[in-house]
Amino acid sequence: MAVMTNIEFVERAKKIANEYKTLYVMGCFGAPMNAKNKVRYCNNNAYNMQSNRTKLIKEATTDTFGFDCVCLIKGILWGWCGDKNKTYGGATYCSNGVADVGADKMITMCTDVSSNFNDIVAGEVVWLQGHIGIYIGDGLVVECTPIWKDGVQITAVSNIGKKAGYNHRKWTKHGKLPYIDYKNTTQWTEGTYQLLKEKYVRKTPKVNNNRFRVKELKAKGEGWTNDELKMLVSQKLNDYAKFKKGVVLQITKISKEGKNTWGKYGNYGTDWVCLCDSTGPQSKKI
Repeated sequence: MAVMTNIEFVERAKKIANEYKTLYVMGCFGAPMNAKNKVRYCNNNAYNMQSNRTKLIKEATTDTFGFDCVCLIKGILWGWCGDKNKTYGGATYCSNGVADVGADKMITMCTDVSSNFNDIVAGEVVWLQGHIGIYIGDGLVVECTPIWKDGVQITAVSNIGKKAGYNHRKWTKHGKLPYIDYKNTTQWTEGTYQLLKEKYVRKTPKVNNNRFRVKELKAKGEGWTNDELKMLVSQKLNDYAKFKKGVVLQITKISKEGKNTWGKYGNYGTDWVCLCDSTGPQSKKI
């Protein structure tokens, strides 16, 4: 049984990264750093007992919450809510049917595990040996790590591409957690898309078949060779322009039309292409 949707999972992870003070504390799933918890976590394992880590824990303010990489994920699924008056910030150990496992075990519990990051969707976990994070879309991850900001933070997936203003790392695999409902896997936003099928061009995202004629479409940069374009050019009004499968377009605006999602691309300013229809995605974000 799913604990939450992938969208909710992502939003909770982002909120922790953006709105709460956090510190990397091994074995901690969201406990506030009050006096009692500081004593506990300074002595619970060898990593935290290192002098530099103990110093950081002792110096943390009481509105700071401790996490490690996999405990961030478990804390969210166990109901963490940022309540500093509760021992674990509102989380209940092993609740919601979510097991207490490490990062390397958690990835083995996932479905659709892959090392191809072109098909990753928001809410999946990303993994490398001994470490795990939450993919939040747009090439970004929420992870808890002692490096960089030493806590919960947003970083870039270098497998997809580096991003200005973000630290980055290369991950090994990604997969879908058994506790998350991934029905809403695609977040259609502006950006760069690659077409998975040949797609018609339309002048407006309306149900009126007012599509751009082939003879009006410029060949350069749209995937057709000159010879292919000659074969497509027609004076018939019912012949529509198409982009070839694999063409990359910069989408500047998204519009919904029933079960269809349309993207406005920058080449001509007023032209649209279908990114997703009732049969499924017709493009992928890259």
